Amino acid sequence: MNPATRVIEPLLYTPEEAAEALRLGRSTIYELMADGALAYVKQGRCRRIKVAVLKAFVAGMPSETTSH
Repeated sequence: MNPATRVIEPLLYTPEEAAEALRLGRSTIYELMADGALAYVKQGRCRRIKVAVLKAFVAGMPSETTSH
């Protein structure tokens, strides 16, 4: 990698990028946003989801346990 090349980590995701990152459907992301379960920021007509919000959402998801 060229030392002059920097990788900039995104701070905001589009709903489509959030869906890909969470391995969920695009419609599911929009439903979560509409229900208030996934906070977002709106700039004009654009909606963006903060990385910290995505991480907190995943951390708060209940884990499934199976008994054998």
